[in-house]
Amino acid sequence: MEEHGMFIETSVDESTRAEHEKYTRLAIKLAEENVEHGRGGPFGAVICKDGKVIAQGANRVVPTNDPTAHAEMVTIRLACQELNTHNLEGCVIYSSCEPCPMCLGAIYWAHLDHIYFSHSKHDAKDIGFDDHFIYEELARELHERRVGITQLLKDESKAFSMWAESQNKTHY
Repeated sequence: MEEHGMFIETSVDESTRAEHEKYTRLAIKLAEENVEHGRGGPFGAVICKDGKVIAQGANRVVPTNDPTAHAEMVTIRLACQELNTHNLEGCVIYSSCEPCPMCLGAIYWAHLDHIYFSHSKHDAKDIGFDDHFIYEELARELHERRVGITQLLKDESKAFSMWAESQNKTHY
């Protein structure tokens, strides 16, 4: 592992470095085009499998009025549709920026193998995209969070027991 400024990078195999740089450049290009055409924030992402682009996308938060339409989320959705699966094992994501907590969670849920990115979360903060407060919120106890959280009707809900007993479930 190598330290680069504020983050630690696992070493990149020199035999595949050019390929990873190629797809990271594509993510950067998508981000730049997004800004140039006024379609959203400076974020782009690409998902590849076996050296082939499966999906690519850019931030669409503002034009779609969808706060979850980050480049990585858009691209994960497209890749899952393209491959007809919710499991992206064997795939790699390239992003113009270090994924935010939401996108990082989605990357883990999708089982992507690796993340390559250009700008860090610190770079994003410098241009007004600061998600540090989310990391702070996640570290707090539920009753200390700034968004109210109340658990209701647990004893009334049968959904979890139904799932536990179901023979027709797909784990993910």
